[in-house]
Amino acid sequence: MSEPLAYLITWTTHGTWLPGDERGWVQKYVPGVQAGDPARRGEAQQKMDEPPIVLDSEQRALVEATVRAHCDIRRWSLHALNARSNHVHVVVTAAETDPAKVMDQFKAWCSRRLNERAGHAQEHWWTRHGSTKWINDESYLQNAIRYVLEGQ
Repeated sequence: MSEPLAYLITWTTHGTWLPGDERGWVQKYVPGVQAGDPARRGEAQQKMDEPPIVLDSEQRALVEATVRAHCDIRRWSLHALNARSNHVHVVVTAAETDPAKVMDQFKAWCSRRLNERAGHAQEHWWTRHGSTKWINDESYLQNAIRYVLEGQ
């Protein structure tokens, strides 16, 4: 398998996109996007031990600064970045061959910086995983960049 041009990485904030969500959701080991299921969403809400995380403008700016700094440190090429109130999109070319590891590093460093700013440790800032897509051609790369920068 050849090296990808980049990855499109997306992750959501804790509690803002639960299993059963009416926008669709992904179930582990089940292919495709699942339809909304109000009962399942209600069960997931009941299990939450912390409130949902909605990032304010300062937190979003901190997330973006942290991702940029981490890309600089790792010498990764950041093509596009957009931190929203309930999710983050990154298009990046990284030396890592596993985009999940790239996403985990972003999430870990963003959590550290958000905790420092808050002055206490928030146990969950993010959902457990996210979306990691390989970008293998220039057209897809340009479309992903446009989506992240303009489609939000």
